[in-house]
Amino acid sequence: MRDTELLQQLTEDVGTAQKLLELMDAEYLALAERNLAGLEALLTQKQALLAILGQHGTLRSQTLAKSQLSIDKNGLAAFAAASTVGPGILEQAELLDKALEACRIANERNGQQIRNNQSAVNSMLTVLQGNNQTPDLYDRRGSAAKSSYNRPLSQA
Repeated sequence: MRDTELLQQLTEDVGTAQKLLELMDAEYLALAERNLAGLEALLTQKQALLAILGQHGTLRSQTLAKSQLSIDKNGLAAFAAASTVGPGILEQAELLDKALEACRIANERNGQQIRNNQSAVNSMLTVLQGNNQTPDLYDRRGSAAKSSYNRPLSQA
């Protein structure tokens, strides 16, 4: 891969990462609304974008390896130093890093939303099944007494 191709690929990947971030924001809203149909459509779109980013990352790694450079920022910097479009490569690589970091943060936020939703659903199922543990109450002496009588929701 030539340096101009690498620059073009990095530029495209920045746009792809920004689209991915937009999808992750839409995913957050769909998770909050528990819109499963919307989530499924978003997941399909996200997978396509992630596949593109993965393929391009592999191509860049192969390019650096063929040039006998390390497959990291230092290798990319060395590759860019030998190129006439080197500053553009480094600039786009930095923009891509920032966009991917924003995607990582959004992914963690969405993961937390998923965990919150799972907890709420589990709590609701526990109540509906009548398996909820009643909190400890105090007896006349002030010590904790466990209630041994649990009623299912249908009898409440």
